[in-house]
Amino acid sequence: SVAEVVTAGLQEQRQALSDYQRLAAAGTATAEQQRRLDELHHVLDASDGWQVEQRVETVASRLGLDLRASFDSLSGGWRRRALLGRALVSQPDLLLLDEPTNHLDIGSIEWLEAFLLEFNGALLFISHDRTFIDHLATRIVELDRGMLTETRGTYADYRRLKQQQLEVEAQHHALFDKKLAQEEAWIRQGVEARRTRNEGRVRALQQLRRERRERRDRRGQVSLQAQNTESSGSLVFDVEHLTIQFDSPPVVQDFSARIMRGDRIGLVGPNGVGKSSLIRALLGEITPSSGVVRTGSRLEIAYYDQERSQLKLNETVIQNVAGNNDQVVVQGQARHVTSYLRDFLFRPEQLNTPAAALSGGERNRLMLARLFSRPANLLVMDEPTNDLDIDTLELLEEYISDFPGTLLLTSHDRMFLDHVVTSLLVFEGAGRVREFVGGYSDWLAWHAEQAAAVAPAKSTVVIPETQRTARKQQKLSYKDQRELDQLPERLQELESEKERLEVELADSSLYRGNQEALHQRLSRLEQLGRDIDQSYVRWTELEGLKAGN
Repeated sequence: SVAEVVTAGLQEQRQALSDYQRLAAAGTATAEQQRRLDELHHVLDASDGWQVEQRVETVASRLGLDLRASFDSLSGGWRRRALLGRALVSQPDLLLLDEPTNHLDIGSIEWLEAFLLEFNGALLFISHDRTFIDHLATRIVELDRGMLTETRGTYADYRRLKQQQLEVEAQHHALFDKKLAQEEAWIRQGVEARRTRNEGRVRALQQLRRERRERRDRRGQVSLQAQNTESSGSLVFDVEHLTIQFDSPPVVQDFSARIMRGDRIGLVGPNGVGKSSLIRALLGEITPSSGVVRTGSRLEIAYYDQERSQLKLNETVIQNVAGNNDQVVVQGQARHVTSYLRDFLFRPEQLNTPAAALSGGERNRLMLARLFSRPANLLVMDEPTNDLDIDTLELLEEYISDFPGTLLLTSHDRMFLDHVVTSLLVFEGAGRVREFVGGYSDWLAWHAEQAAAVAPAKSTVVIPETQRTARKQQKLSYKDQRELDQLPERLQELESEKERLEVELADSSLYRGNQEALHQRLSRLEQLGRDIDQSYVRWTELEGLKAGN
């Protein structure tokens, strides 16, 4: 049961309580038993073990868990909540999370973010979800080529610094390689050079050679290239009154839409709400309960399904991409399949490995290699970002952004959605699907506006007359007026300082110097942003009071 899973986080306390109750119930105790009772009493006092059941119920309530439910019957998201409960019930000082957002829907990820923001202990987590990192992390530690580097700040701060560091590294390597080439040329000048050879210079050259051998260049990145093909017709799908129902209630009910060539549509909603079913109905893989789907002309479809069912696990990596051929055609050019698969980071020794032996991330890359070896003007991708590292995610974003055809994308990666789609199909439950123009952040902003518009209308009904009269009587005081007069100058000073700092941080030499000075500048820049935002909010408040005078 869920109760057993959560309580397992208090195994020591639970066992100590059980032993204590058993010994205490025995009545008279020997000296040895009394010593054991004292030990158990101390353990229970130190770990607050007397309240095991109460602690389990408190954590379950915060996580919305049903303690009586069977753990095996839960969805992936709810299982993760139960396991999180097992970790939290011990009231840890440090919480370790390894890819906590994998296979969670957006609602569950946002709930987890909000929950972890309230967690009082230290949090150390591994994640490829860039929005999740941006919302939670205050320090980022990157493992790159065997080296750990630390960045203080958000994911956006890390990306900016990383780009600057890579540029500096590239310049350094170019200068190093130039010097090495010069020294190699010098030592090969012949007899005359050997007569005048400086032994110190020879030793320096040997050191340069060692450094070059030990240098680990950046790990290879997946190379993605769009396959051009003939454009589809203007109309891609025409959907009229579509209903999909496996049992009650329907997952899609009375849905009508027209998808045109060049549309870039994201499908969002909780797990199991019907996103994949709608895609399969559009592609003709399942028959809808009612309604009509008309398909446009000249469609060439590349379909990535989240179950990776198109992979043949008993066949090799090469066979999954090229069958029994040794070449694939990419952009109208024949390429050897070994060279093509190298673009997707497959090593030569992996090419004849069965797909079943690959990791989740490797299977994902194999699916992408298979997908992009075929021409298409309609790209359908159902959860393509699971198990991908951040570098590959960003390259996939670039590929999709450059794709000239039509896109249908299901994803729980909010930043990925924002970067590649221009409209959404939002699954609201009970079969309702809403069309929305914009990315995921636009949808969140619109949804918040709708909620805010409803809230005041409800609250005005219950505000007492005395409170409304008091609000009407609020006026701008002398102190407020003075603050209002000083705000424009204050804002100008803050924004000027912010501009100066941004210019300083654009200088790559800063990143090779004192790291403490760099972190101080970044911290000050972050504080300036908050101060400017708060000043504008205050200005709006004071102007509102002034208007009421």
